[in-house]
Order: sequence, then structure tokens, then C-alpha cells
Amino acid sequence: MRINKNFTEIVGFLLLGMAVLVILLNDRFIIHGLIFPELLLTFNMIFLSILIEAIPFVLIGVSIAGIIQVFVTEQHLKKLIPKNKFLAILTSCLIGALFPACECGIVPIVRRLIAKGVPLFAGVGFLLTGPLINPIVVFSTYMAFGENLRMAMLRMGLGLAIAIIITSFICILFKNNQLKRSRGILSESLPVHKQPIAKRLKAMFEHAIDEFFDMGKFLIMGAILAAFVQTFISTKSILGLGEGILASTLVMMGLAYFLSLCSEADAFIAASFRHLFPQTSLLGFLIYGPMLDLKNTFMMMAVFNIRFVIVLMIIITGTVLEILLFVHPWI
Repeated sequence: MRINKNFTEIVGFLLLGMAVLVILLNDRFIIHGLIFPELLLTFNMIFLSILIEAIPFVLIGVSIAGIIQVFVTEQHLKKLIPKNKFLAILTSCLIGALFPACECGIVPIVRRLIAKGVPLFAGVGFLLTGPLINPIVVFSTYMAFGENLRMAMLRMGLGLAIAIIITSFICILFKNNQLKRSRGILSESLPVHKQPIAKRLKAMFEHAIDEFFDMGKFLIMGAILAAFVQTFISTKSILGLGEGILASTLVMMGLAYFLSLCSEADAFIAASFRHLFPQTSLLGFLIYGPMLDLKNTFMMMAVFNIRFVIVLMIIITGTVLEILLFVHPWI
């Protein structure tokens, strides 16, 4: 098992190194007479841009996960999350909104919180709202749409309402934490919160490094697939399918999923479509993407049971679509 894991990591980093090498050279990359086509160079550029955009947030996420592992005890978390389920759902969604975490950086944080005893539904609330309505995302939406406060508030308000609904479904459907069993990352060692500060800091960095390498390979896989879609599938052909409010909203949600943009920057891409699609469809792009995209799907599948991830994907997709279609007449 350990050999397979090491082999996967080595192959992943070799692929990453080859991508960096190709992109740093000129518009043609020649090895012993072999010429890589322009599409491959475009693929590498998109792949690296996704990776470079995501890695800082993953680093922030695993650092916070390390802090939670070492410095936050189960007693702290029990005080933070109310016993009443409705209040717990509301609290988790509101706390998530205060964290400037990307959808890929939030996954290791949520894994660590759930492993420490936070209920699954509260972890999902944090997972959904952290990348969606944190202050940075709201401000970037406001700026991207020409200082349009209404669009920023719609994203924040509808996003929070949808997150609460999804979290309520998870609370009803799942009782266990749904984490995959993984020795090393999720196994709890002897308590360290009473040890000297130097040992606690060392343990924090060790946990953060383990989290980074554990999540990194899945981030790379998701980035590769997202880059493939952006390179070899025409955006114009996808946009041509969006006639009518239902079709256009589905198209924009699908585009958000496959583009796998960082939630701090996706509003600028959505704003470029405002002359092609109604606001409801743009909100589908802005709300659905931070909750669910290609790269964080891979990361969630590495953390949670596959059945749970599939059910969560269905609930997110159905809830976002139905709520947006319901509120469309007033938007």
C-alpha cells in the first residue's frame, strides 16, 4: 500500500516537472526532433495556471488543519458547535463565511475538523460557505460587476440560503462522519496540547506537510482534467447550448464545474458573460463553482466515502438549480 502511494506521488511530481519544463521553453519544445503541438503547450499553460492559483490556498488550508490538529481540542470544538442541530447548521455556515479559503484549500480543514469530532453536517456547512461568501469573494464580485452591490449581495444571500438547505439534507441523511479510514493522516496520536510549545509547533508542521502531500496529488489530477476540458473542448460549442433559462443556467453551472476557477477570481469570468446570459445563469456560475468543481471533487473523493461524495454532488446540483429557477422571476 505504501509502495503504491509513493509511486503515485513520484509519477505526479514527474508530470508536474515535465509540465513546468515545457511551459518555460519557447512556443515549440523540441527533443531529438520531436515537436510538441501548440495545443499541448496550451494545455500545460492552463494546467500550471490552475495549479499555481490553487496551491497557495491549499498551503493555507493545510496550515490551518495542522493548527487544528495540535492546538484545538475536542472540548474547544464542543463549545463552538451548539448541540441544537439547527443552530449548529447555522453556526457552521456563518463561521465558514468568515474564512477566506478556496474550495480546494477548505477540504483539508474540514477533514481535520470532522476527524476531531465536528458533526459531518457542520463540516459540510463550513465546506460550502468558506469558498463562496467569504469577504474576499464578496468584494471581488462587487468589483467584477462594476461595483454592483446587488450582484454581490445576491451571491452572498442566495449562497448562504442554499448552503443551509444542503447542510440540512446532509444532517437528515447521514449520521456517521463518512471519512475514509487512512492510517497516518487521520489516526490520532498521543495528545500534544500539553507538550512544550516547540514540540507542538513541530507536530503542527509535520501534520501540515502530511496533509499537503496527501491532498496535492488529487489536486494535480483535478487540474489535469480541468486543463484538458479547457484545451480540447470548445467553450463556444458549450455556450451555444444555453437557450432558455433552464438550459443557460445548466450550461453556466457546468462551465463553472469544468473550469475549476478559484472562487476569489471567478466573478471576473462570470462578468464577461453578462451580455450573453441572464443574471440567474450568472449566479449559477458564481454559486455552484465554489461549492463543487472538478478539482475539489477529486479532493473530496480522497477524503470521504465515494457514496457520500456522489450524494452530496447530486444534492448540491439539484438544490442550486431549483432555488435559482424558483427565484428567477424576482431576479
